[in-house]
Amino acid sequence: MKGSDVGQTIFVPRESDTTEPRVAASPETVKRYAGFGFDVVVEAGAGAASRITDDEFVQAGAKIGKAADAGKADIVLKVRRPNAAELKTYKKGAAVFATMDPYGNEGEVAAMGKAGISAFAMEFMPRITRAQSMDVLSSQANLAGYQAVIDAAETYDRAMPMMMTAAGTVPAAKVFVMGAGVAGLQAIATARRLGAVVTATDVRAAAGEQVASLGAKFIMTDALKDASGEGGYARELTEAEKKAQAELVASHIAKQDIVITTALIPGRPAPKLVSADMVKSMRPGSVIVDLAVERGGNVEGAKAGETVTTANGVKIIGHLNVAGRVAASASLLYAKNLYAFLETMVDKEKKSFAIDPEEELAKATLLTHGGQVVHANFKAAAKPAAKPAARKAAPKPAAAKTDKDAGAKPVRKAPARKPAAKGGKS
Repeated sequence: MKGSDVGQTIFVPRESDTTEPRVAASPETVKRYAGFGFDVVVEAGAGAASRITDDEFVQAGAKIGKAADAGKADIVLKVRRPNAAELKTYKKGAAVFATMDPYGNEGEVAAMGKAGISAFAMEFMPRITRAQSMDVLSSQANLAGYQAVIDAAETYDRAMPMMMTAAGTVPAAKVFVMGAGVAGLQAIATARRLGAVVTATDVRAAAGEQVASLGAKFIMTDALKDASGEGGYARELTEAEKKAQAELVASHIAKQDIVITTALIPGRPAPKLVSADMVKSMRPGSVIVDLAVERGGNVEGAKAGETVTTANGVKIIGHLNVAGRVAASASLLYAKNLYAFLETMVDKEKKSFAIDPEEELAKATLLTHGGQVVHANFKAAAKPAAKPAARKAAPKPAAAKTDKDAGAKPVRKAPARKPAAKGGKS
């Protein structure tokens, strides 16, 4: 069923999280929104940390406003999920587009439903051909993979490429990338450009060809044939597969100068790939970059937002919001992702915006709508717990009665169920 016309005003706020330098619009996308007939209001200073001035937004057709202007907006474009204070300023029915980080934050999802907004989680965009230009995970992970190598090269106190000089030869750095998704592949490409000798691993067999195409060597244990899951992600490994993969990695890591980990499973803590013993086996001065640190990390001993130096001189880098470290580039790509998605909801003839909750892309990304949590993965958590039925006093023992005298039959208790056996998903 088609949603009704929800208005013509777009608001782009300055991110409330002071550690978030990105912005959800660019002069290019503002110009395109204005072309559809939208009034675009950008909060003063919203793009400053991404090298986009207020004047550039004005020249593209936007008005510069303040945070309170969110209350008049029909569409709000953000980088991160709105907090409780921001939700209070939004009007009911407003459409909010952001990376919502809903797993583990079910209470915040319920609050968005209660606020009456239509909340779109951009990270839930299906990885299908027509949605490639809307895929924020890919656009931001691509930059994170690049920046991970730059951070590693900055911390590593030796040259990356092999250099043959009259004074002697400088050996090339050995870089090992764990996880060959978007971030991993870009890390491989960047490390190769810097002249490193690169190897990579992934639990998905299909990643081998992509790794090889970038000039790196793919390593994978024979005990693990393939662990591809839904949506291009890896499934969780069985205990036997984890053990086999760990044995392969342990022997390889000891010889590496730089290790970059990128493994994530949606909705779950990041899998532990590098143990403390593996870190101890590395040479002093080696560097590890953990791109999964915000989800618990792939590396034992990694700390979110810190660079840890171990007793044996290995540095473990745990930067948060790595894509935000190249905010000027990340914002331009993120803004384009949002525009490509929002454009699918615009009637170009009537120049109006409407939500169809049953449309494929909307259905996949819509968390809350019409005052309710509507996404299948979060509906159950949003439902209030059923009140326990009042307990009745136990009847006194009595003589046996006929069926006619007995009335309603007593309820029989179901036998206790045995717990299911635990194990990895197939």
